[in-house]
Amino acid sequence: MSWIAALDPGRSKCGLVLASLHQRCVIEGHVLPADAVLNTLERWQRSTPPERLIVGNGTSSAHWTAQLSNVLPVTLVDERGTTLTARTRYWQLWPPRGWRRLVPLGLRLPPGELDALAALVMLEKTLGFPLDWPEPPSIKTGP
Repeated sequence: MSWIAALDPGRSKCGLVLASLHQRCVIEGHVLPADAVLNTLERWQRSTPPERLIVGNGTSSAHWTAQLSNVLPVTLVDERGTTLTARTRYWQLWPPRGWRRLVPLGLRLPPGELDALAALVMLEKTLGFPLDWPEPPSIKTGP
């Protein structure tokens, strides 16, 4: 089975997703403290090794590329506008319910951090097709 990972890098927190290309869906996604990213990637390498890692070229991408290129092949991609796109993508994946669906899209705020969704947006743009994501990403505050 083919696996691919994507990272929205940051100094203090990062978005990280693991997707199955065969199933066309996200298997795991997190907003993690920066110091927990390497541990998560190493865990994935042991259980479901990704073929490559897509990394956004923004904040501290040079640091992440240098550190992670020893773990797996890294592809840098343009991450401009991914946070805004991630907000829209959140509501496509998990539509609001009840009275919240009456709120205009531009006024809706997702209930959590968007870093993992930004990683998903970069991954989908690179792959050229959308991925399904059964559950919203978890937000971890520690490794």
